[in-house]
Amino acid sequence: MENFLIITILVLTFFSCSHTEDNLVKTNLTDGDLFTQKLVHDNIDREYTIYLPSSYDDTSTVPLMLGFHGFGDTANTSHIFSDMKPIAEIDGFILVIPQGVSLKGEKEGSHWNHEPNSAKQNKSNVDDLGFVSALIDKMTSEYRVDSKRIYVYGYSNGAFLANSLACYLSNKIAAVASIAGLMSTEIIKYYQPLHPTAVIMFHGTADQVIPYEGIEGYAMSIDQIIDYWIEFNAVNTTPQINIFKNDIIELKSSSYDKKNGFDDTTIEHYSYRDGRNGVSVENYKIIGGSHWPEINYKGSSISSLIWDFVSKYDIDGLR
Repeated sequence: MENFLIITILVLTFFSCSHTEDNLVKTNLTDGDLFTQKLVHDNIDREYTIYLPSSYDDTSTVPLMLGFHGFGDTANTSHIFSDMKPIAEIDGFILVIPQGVSLKGEKEGSHWNHEPNSAKQNKSNVDDLGFVSALIDKMTSEYRVDSKRIYVYGYSNGAFLANSLACYLSNKIAAVASIAGLMSTEIIKYYQPLHPTAVIMFHGTADQVIPYEGIEGYAMSIDQIIDYWIEFNAVNTTPQINIFKNDIIELKSSSYDKKNGFDDTTIEHYSYRDGRNGVSVENYKIIGGSHWPEINYKGSSISSLIWDFVSKYDIDGLR
C-alpha cells in the first residue's frame, strides 16, 4: 500500500488538468469530424468523443476502437497523443475516446478506476468498468458496429483500464493495447478472460511514473504481464525478436520531440506467436524510454502499430 501511495503521488505530480464545478472534465472540440455524446451511468453524466470515418454509411458493420487517456488528461488531447484519428479515417473504423471523471476536491482532475467498486485501490467510487460496458452496448445499438471486432487501448492510467477490460469485459473485447501502463494484481484474481486474447504492450524501461518493473502489491511488472498472457494464450514461448532504433528524422518533427526531445532509442520487439485461435502477444520494450514512449520505425508509429496488430483479430482469434 505504501508503494501504491508513492506511485499515486508521482502520477498526480506528473499530470495537470483543469477543474470543473460539475466534476466532469469538459472537452471543447473544434474539429468538424468529431462530436461528443453523453451517457448517464450510475447517476453520472459521462461524456465521450466519437470519430466516424467518412466511409461509414450504415450498409455494413465496422470495427470499434475505444481509447482511454492518461490521468489528468482529456478526450480531446488524447487524440493529439495517439494520432489514431487519421488511421480510423483511412481504415474505416469508429474511434471512441471516453472522458474520465474528475476527482472531487482535486485540481488534477480526470481519472480511471480500473478495478471493481469494492477495490480499495480505486481513486474514487466511480464505476468505470460498468461505464465502458454500457458505452459499448450503446455504440453497438446506435451504430453498425461489428461486435466481434471491438478493441481497446490506453495510455498510463488509461492503459491500466484497458488491461483490466481484457479480463473484466472479455465477452466484448477482441484485443487490447497498452501504452505505459500495467495490469492490476487484483483484477486477475476475480476476472479471468473467456477466450484467447491478442495483447500488445509498449513501455519504457526508464519510466519513473509507472515502472517497467511493476508496483509491489498493486500491479504486475511488464514481464509478469507478458508471462500471464503467454500462459493463458498458450503461445510459443520462444519469441521472434527484432531490435531496432527510432527513426530520428521522423521523430524530430513529432509530438514526441516537443515533449521529450528526440534520440535514437533502441527498441526490443518480442513477438510470441501461434497461440490458441492463432493469437499473439507482443512487447515493445523501449530501452531507456520514459513515461511518454514513442516509436517511429519505417514509417510506423505506436498508433499504427496498435491498429496493424489488433485489426488482425476478432473475438474468435486470428481473422
